[in-house]
Amino acid sequence: MKKALSFAKDNEFQSIVLMIKQSQIKAYSSVNYELIDLYYNLGKYISVKVEQANWGKGVVKELADYIAKKTPELTGFSDKNLWRMKQFYETYKDDEKLSPLVRELSWTNNLIIFSRTKSREERAFYLKKTLEEKYTKRELERQIDSGLYESSKQNGLIVSPVVQKLVPNAQEVFRDSYTLEFLGLPPKHDEKDLRKALVRNMKQFILELGKDFIFIDEEYRVQVGNSDFFIDLLFYHRELQCLVAFELKTGKFEPEHLGQLNFYLEALDRDVKKEKENPSIGILLCRDKDDDVVEYALSRSLSPAMVAEYKLHLPDKNVLQSRIKALLESTEE
Repeated sequence: MKKALSFAKDNEFQSIVLMIKQSQIKAYSSVNYELIDLYYNLGKYISVKVEQANWGKGVVKELADYIAKKTPELTGFSDKNLWRMKQFYETYKDDEKLSPLVRELSWTNNLIIFSRTKSREERAFYLKKTLEEKYTKRELERQIDSGLYESSKQNGLIVSPVVQKLVPNAQEVFRDSYTLEFLGLPPKHDEKDLRKALVRNMKQFILELGKDFIFIDEEYRVQVGNSDFFIDLLFYHRELQCLVAFELKTGKFEPEHLGQLNFYLEALDRDVKKEKENPSIGILLCRDKDDDVVEYALSRSLSPAMVAEYKLHLPDKNVLQSRIKALLESTEE
């Protein structure tokens, strides 16, 4: 009886802790919203004064010194930051769709986005991604360094017809290339090295995949008949509500690789998938691939599979941007 009462009390206490945490999150969001709104309005005030030729660099410096002298407890109002607030306001003042979003991000993340992006479309991309994935400062900087925006523009993901039906927005969920520079692997490595490195760096790998991925296990065992088979990495995707199996290949994609992956997906759907879940999806993650070979291999596949490649170094953003520019120019012709 005492154990039952203790269990009930424990549940009550957990509910109270959850209530406190939810309240704290709401309070932080409210404070952050007001802070960003203040910076936006202060930026607007300075912008108007500068445009009217009433204020110059000297006046803004005087304002910063005045704030520091009169209210030393207030931080973050140096002349450099005041000019950033002006730039912040001028960046979003005419954008009714993006200006509400900036108030949902921290000032640090806002600074990174509007100072490191080159177009309205790129800013919109990182604003939305940061909100969706809840990027920290470090995570956001890494995604910009890895050229996530540029990669998304030239995402040449090829999927089987089954995936097209199951996930019409597949190119928004999956990519044809993943950057895994954080693994620190040497150029020569085998599949076991790759799998172990991914598991050791799972937090960063999920950041690269997208935070809707939940890691289940490595070398996940499925039994068919009297034989055991092992899936390299098994995940669950919350939005798609399905299992996602990763089969790792440290060489170039070969069509016969799909046979093994298809077998695993069949075993998952028959013996592991829950009744309310959607059919499992498979991803062959290879060191290299020929898109023509991939397209041929997947065109008649009856299995929900796709092929992606991985890179062990950050891409050259200038090269990516040049490719996008060339792609846009070719579509305009």
